[in-house]
Amino acid sequence: MSKLSILVITLNEELRLPACLESVRFADEIVVVDSGSTDRTLELARGFTGKVFHQDWLGMNGQKAFALTKTTGDWVLNLDADEAAGPELQAEVKELIRRPGVQEAGFLIPRLTSYQGRWIRHSGWYPDRKLRLFRRELGRWAGEDPHDQVKVDGPVGKLKGEILHWTYEDLAHQVAALSQYAWAAAKAKQKAAERFRLHRLLLHPPGAFLRTYFLQQGFRDGLPGFLIAGMNGFYTFLKYARLWELERRAPEGRGDSA
Repeated sequence: MSKLSILVITLNEELRLPACLESVRFADEIVVVDSGSTDRTLELARGFTGKVFHQDWLGMNGQKAFALTKTTGDWVLNLDADEAAGPELQAEVKELIRRPGVQEAGFLIPRLTSYQGRWIRHSGWYPDRKLRLFRRELGRWAGEDPHDQVKVDGPVGKLKGEILHWTYEDLAHQVAALSQYAWAAAKAKQKAAERFRLHRLLLHPPGAFLRTYFLQQGFRDGLPGFLIAGMNGFYTFLKYARLWELERRAPEGRGDSA
């Protein structure tokens, strides 16, 4: 029978980590890689597993690639610390790793997100399928920070069970996170030699709002859906504004500072 490893990276996640790890107690191995928590994250993680490691932050993809080297299972299920495997997903994964002759190298899993006290099923947030379960020897991280992405050598299937995701604690947390994401996205654009264009700063933010709220039916998620659309417009505006800022700083040699 195949063995299953769980891979989780952490930083100050004492509030949400226990639910994450509790949902995967059935696994053969849980690997937690921390990048310098100052709260009770490490203490809580060690209550679930002896495989807790420290690694200074390498970026989202680099950190998960490092964590992958610490796993030993045939299959790897990656969860973020603010996520948990739902009951249906738990049963599906248990059955899958016991099944002989599985041809797929990896599986896409739908992610259901809780935002402002509501499970979001529209707004472009659902089903939000992520390749999170894969054969260890056939998978690797190949995304562009701050967004991680797994690539596998072989066919990819789909699971029905959901990853449950508890996102931003409040609007202040969301604004801070989106600011970091926008900065990383702007640096990625600069690295790809994309230049700032004023029309993108003017048109793309309202376009992002309209797409999220109307085309992706954010209005069906109530007021939280309106907030998601507004924050998507804000993030898009900030991304291009920071690209403009990077171009202004570049001649002074300050383009790498936040």
